[in-house]
Amino acid sequence: MDFQPYIPGMKPADPGPLSRFLPPLEEGVISAWLSTQPFGAAHSGPGTWLLDPFGFSPRLVLEAARSGTRVLVTANNPITRFLLEMFANPPPESEFIAALADLGAVKKGDERLAGHLQSLYLTKCEKCNQQIYANAFLWRKGEDAPYARIYECKHCGDSGEHPATEEDIERAKKIAETDALHRTRAFEKVVALNDEDRFYAEEAIQYYLPRPLYVITTIVNRLDSLNLSAERKRALTALILIACDAGNTIWAHPAERPRPKQLSTPSQFREHNVWMALERGLTLWSETGSTVPCEAWPKKIPESGGICIYEGRLKDLAQLVKKEIPISAVIGSVPRPNQAFWTLSALWAGWLWGKEAVEPYKVALRRRRYDWAWNATALHSAFNHLNDLLPDGIPFFALLPEPEPSFLTSAFTAANAAGFSLVNVALRTEHDPVQVTWKSSKKEKPQTADAALLQNSIQEYLASRGEPASYLHVHTAGLIALAEANALKQPEHEFDEALRKTNALFESALKNDERFVHYSTGENVETGMWGSSTSPRSGSAQNESLSDQVEVAIVTFLQKNQHAIYLEVEDELNPRFTGLLTPSKGLIYAVLNSYAEKESGGWKLRAEDLSSARRNELNNIFILIEAIGKRLEYKTSRDDKTLTWFENGKPVRSFYVMASALLGRALETTAPDTILVIPGGRAALAAYKLQRDPALAAQLKTRRVVKYRLLRAILEVPILTRDSFEEQIASDPVEKSTGQMMMF
Repeated sequence: MDFQPYIPGMKPADPGPLSRFLPPLEEGVISAWLSTQPFGAAHSGPGTWLLDPFGFSPRLVLEAARSGTRVLVTANNPITRFLLEMFANPPPESEFIAALADLGAVKKGDERLAGHLQSLYLTKCEKCNQQIYANAFLWRKGEDAPYARIYECKHCGDSGEHPATEEDIERAKKIAETDALHRTRAFEKVVALNDEDRFYAEEAIQYYLPRPLYVITTIVNRLDSLNLSAERKRALTALILIACDAGNTIWAHPAERPRPKQLSTPSQFREHNVWMALERGLTLWSETGSTVPCEAWPKKIPESGGICIYEGRLKDLAQLVKKEIPISAVIGSVPRPNQAFWTLSALWAGWLWGKEAVEPYKVALRRRRYDWAWNATALHSAFNHLNDLLPDGIPFFALLPEPEPSFLTSAFTAANAAGFSLVNVALRTEHDPVQVTWKSSKKEKPQTADAALLQNSIQEYLASRGEPASYLHVHTAGLIALAEANALKQPEHEFDEALRKTNALFESALKNDERFVHYSTGENVETGMWGSSTSPRSGSAQNESLSDQVEVAIVTFLQKNQHAIYLEVEDELNPRFTGLLTPSKGLIYAVLNSYAEKESGGWKLRAEDLSSARRNELNNIFILIEAIGKRLEYKTSRDDKTLTWFENGKPVRSFYVMASALLGRALETTAPDTILVIPGGRAALAAYKLQRDPALAAQLKTRRVVKYRLLRAILEVPILTRDSFEEQIASDPVEKSTGQMMMF
């Protein structure tokens, strides 16, 4: 495989509505692929049709359309479909403001609706005793009243978390007295009374407390009765969707699961003020930039770019695409199971648009468990229909967010079984989406998975990396080999058995091969890191550790580019370290912070790290070590990088003086008792490398690393003996220099 560079993007400044459920993708990746990558460059431009078969990431589709292509999207989920329509063509901010004002002005008895609903969240400031609105109440699972509230008092400025008052508890219990009626109305908007799925709707609604459910149903009931223009109704619907999400009980406190996958109430959770959530929605929905043409199939969109939404499943679209739309490339965020979002989407669709909107998506209410075999089966169905409608050789650029080994196994197996050929994989860390390129092709007869093939591919990867790797990286290297050999699924196996066999093959391959070293306190192969026992470090550049190679590359780049921004550094590195060798942001920043300083937004080598300054400093350190040796009555001898103390003609201590943190190279070129001497500015980088590389850390356990400044301090000691020297050099270990570094 000819690995391609990882395409970096930028985290969005505002993740937008429902971001905790949508794929966490960086902006700029898909537009970069369309303009610069081998397949993208050949298939992009005005009039080009792209296909997103999943419709899982509205922002990805929007970015592709804004790049000047036409994108056909299959969107079976009514909520993601609505999000895509809103992102593509948002109402003006004035419409959101007016919509909320219109809703708030509706009468509820003698009160305005806004005042009535806000009054449900009244509490007293603990400091000034004024009546204020709580931002949220805090609950413990299974209890019938909140134990605390969170507020910001506009009268005295007091804020934060405080115990719930008796009035807070009584108010919550009083609202619960009429809960049955509102709960019945809530599920009747989703399914009919005699519907066989009524039980599942009722079960899903249990994740709403009485107060937020009352607020939401009251608001939803006003939605159709208000005399609003179509645009203002869209705006109000968007705000209500924010309220629907804010009102459920899956908001952990503290936020231990910021991205929930299962519909489960945490042991402690937050009940948001739903009316305040509506008000916050004004900011969440504010969009900048030009709108994008967006139509429902089969309406036409301009050749200059736009979005066409097919409200159904991919298999129903296949014949239509073959006849009418020449697909040049496929893009998409591959979905991973999210029972919480899919179930809630069915619920919200019923509340916002009625039972008819839920009907095509009602299966999401029934299913409570989505395992990886289910995921592989569902993805295989989509890949199968996709391959059937595409000519051979059409590229599919896919993003797999929140990667984990089982997710990658599921997706790779599904694509392989459907006939897609693997072209490229680029992986940075477990916190970044994996970038995969497949191409449509004819199905081939599956081959038998080979343990030796798996072991050799992993060994080859570890040798190229020159240091241990996470299990995710090792697993991906093995998956690539199995996919290239067409050995991920046997024809007689269902997907649950196929995945089990693949996982068992990995476990056996790693545990039964003495070439692999597991750096972990547990037995599970997915914990810790994996390294190679047969690839010792070498002083040659091609066999140096990845972290050392990245350090050299960054410093070389900064020497030629004296005011480089971070993105320029990343653009320099990623084409050099492709595929599974993509350096993490944490490593890049660790090197930059060690050698450079930020100035006017760019990185510039520190004055002391310019070549001439470092040469002078190295010479000064040699002179300093020689002076210490003479005080301790040793004779000294120096070569290029090493100074040795002698007694009676025999070497007693050697010092290897470095300007870098290339510890791997130093270990290979020095004797085991040699002291490694590094600048103080490299200590944090050295400590970072020890944390990310357990093999390096193990080698350095018997070695001594000291900083320039410690030797300077030792020279100033009035009374220095050989014993006190040994004590001094043990007093400042490099591990103390970790700082607040990114670990990934």
